[in-house]
Amino acid sequence: MPPTAGTDGTRVFLQLGRQPEEPNQFNHPGAPNAYPPEVQAALEADAKEIIGRYPQPRSAVLPLLHLVQAQDTYVTPAGLTFVAELLGLTTADVAGVASFYSMYRRDPTGTYLVGVCTNTLCAVMGGDAIYEGLKDHLGVGNDQTTADGSITLQHIECNAACDYAPVVMVNWEFFDNQTPESARELVDRLRDGAEVRPTRGMPLCSFAATERILAGFPDERADDGQGGAGAATLAGLQVARERGMSAPEPGSKTSGGEK
Repeated sequence: MPPTAGTDGTRVFLQLGRQPEEPNQFNHPGAPNAYPPEVQAALEADAKEIIGRYPQPRSAVLPLLHLVQAQDTYVTPAGLTFVAELLGLTTADVAGVASFYSMYRRDPTGTYLVGVCTNTLCAVMGGDAIYEGLKDHLGVGNDQTTADGSITLQHIECNAACDYAPVVMVNWEFFDNQTPESARELVDRLRDGAEVRPTRGMPLCSFAATERILAGFPDERADDGQGGAGAATLAGLQVARERGMSAPEPGSKTSGGEK
């Protein structure tokens, strides 16, 4: 907050940067500043396994942030301090990484993080209507969690699924070609505890469990057989095969290389 001079010569203090209460800060009310000994010990054991996968410890910052997010459902001062101390970094270093990536949360997250794509194509195809409809249906504002803690609603940027627009994601799993009606049915089933399967990909698990998988721990869903690209994604490949088209050989002029 540097001083500057007003028109009458008085000193005026200007607040630079975000206000502490603004979004995207790691200071949610009630967030833990430190972990209890038993939680700290469990996290350290998991973190040691993660760090051992990398030649340089600081390379583990991203999976470690997912690890602490699995513990708290968002990045807290306790999580930032934990990661920083393990890797020999400052909390500012770790916060700078966490604030760059939108998958790291600033507020407590419900059992299911429901993200509605409102980027250009999805918005044009109905994403905006889906998002506004879910806000009304769930009775929440922007990026807020329902009173029962089951669902956190947020709008998300492009997730590279434009061929299935408009897209809704639940804990990073795809629900394609959604409508306001189908999205309402989806969140109702989630709140009721019914089994819900994504359009493609693995069965749903809780947000905390998803974060642990993203940290690099075994995904028990891996043999489900529901993965793989869908028909819309593979349409161009199918046309190429039907027409006998193939990619140019490496090094050819048409590939951009030199003979």
